[in-house]
Amino acid sequence: MMNESEANRNERGIHELYGADPESADEKIWGRRTDPLTRRGFFGRAGLTAMSAAVGAEIVFWETMPGGLIPAALAQTNEPFSIPGKDGLTVLNDRPINAETPAHLLDDNITPAERLFVRNNGHPPAVDSIDPEKWTLEIAGEACEKPTTFTLKELKEKFPHHTYQLQIECGGNGRSEFNPPASGNQWTVGAVGCPQWTGVRLRDVLESCGIAKNAVYVGYRGADTHLSGDPTKEAISRGVPIEKALEDESLIAFAMNGADIPLLNGHPLRMVTGGWPASTSGKWVRRIEIRDRVHDGEKMTGSSYRVPKHPVAPGTKVPDEDMAIIESMPVKSIVTFPKSGVSQEVGKALACRGHAWAGDLSVSEVHVSIDFGATWKKAELSKPVNRLAWQHWNAEVSFPQVGYYEIWARAVDSEGRSQPMIVPGWNPKGYLNNACHRIAVQAV
Repeated sequence: MMNESEANRNERGIHELYGADPESADEKIWGRRTDPLTRRGFFGRAGLTAMSAAVGAEIVFWETMPGGLIPAALAQTNEPFSIPGKDGLTVLNDRPINAETPAHLLDDNITPAERLFVRNNGHPPAVDSIDPEKWTLEIAGEACEKPTTFTLKELKEKFPHHTYQLQIECGGNGRSEFNPPASGNQWTVGAVGCPQWTGVRLRDVLESCGIAKNAVYVGYRGADTHLSGDPTKEAISRGVPIEKALEDESLIAFAMNGADIPLLNGHPLRMVTGGWPASTSGKWVRRIEIRDRVHDGEKMTGSSYRVPKHPVAPGTKVPDEDMAIIESMPVKSIVTFPKSGVSQEVGKALACRGHAWAGDLSVSEVHVSIDFGATWKKAELSKPVNRLAWQHWNAEVSFPQVGYYEIWARAVDSEGRSQPMIVPGWNPKGYLNNACHRIAVQAV
């Protein structure tokens, strides 16, 4: 939860993004009505009347109140934040808007729109500013032979459509477990999902514009804006090596699970480069550049989305030149059923299940343990529906006596690398934590 000082820094919240009325905005974005925002959530100036009613008095000096401020009387409540159309997600921040999905809500084989995490670096474009009929995508860059601008309609008409189930995960997923703590959103395990994406191959579009022999990287530029409001600054502009961009599964996507992509997940157009940090899958994409060098956009330099080239002691300050760009994500798994904290009868079999993934690779095995990793039982594991999709596992366990237990899950990738049982090597930004996920069980 945000404290009062953090709330004080907010200058734009969900009401400003969607409009003053969360329910009417909800209908615009999601095509249905859902529960309105809780009173903890994201008041803009348009919510002055609601705020006054909530605190039980007129707010004196309201005209000097910073936009997005949550009054202390409300900030101290225990009621959770919520985001329209994102049922059950845990909001970590609202400037920018970031929210993760509790593990037990990721139980679907295909991640539903309302359960896909939200990771923003800046402010998303306001819903009223997006007109898919007028949306354009420019292909350019030093290594682009025929710079071209396409409308969304032209992209859909000129190039074949492809649908893949592709796993995306924030590079900082699991950051909350690092010690000393790393700055940034304190993700647990829920900044991951695997929806179906439909779009055109990035390769087809780039090849139609001519890829020069000196092409090295592909970078995106989106319509989101910098938190400062400075129009000369970008919120994020990352990319991937040309080899990754040319894979069959790398898409310029316009649909998710057979419907429009949700606004907070990139509507109306985004890149999807499955298996790599989700930051490489640019949202609200307006321009894609074929570069003759490693892309140098915002959050591609310095320590952003980089880890030390060699192991370092916790708390070490690592020079930029000793950091390497994160590419394929490491092997990982989660337990999605049962929910942590369940009670189970002694000696009675308990079905458990979840998902596993391994970046550019596949998962070869998943094991579960109820004795803190002393012994392991091999789980049943499905094949991925396509390359870069997560895989589903299931197992049965039982508990020999009354007491507290934990179910641990550990995946092994197709090259034999296994998840560590504890948090892996510390890094300054808290990236790539792929330690075993564990849930609590009380045997009765």
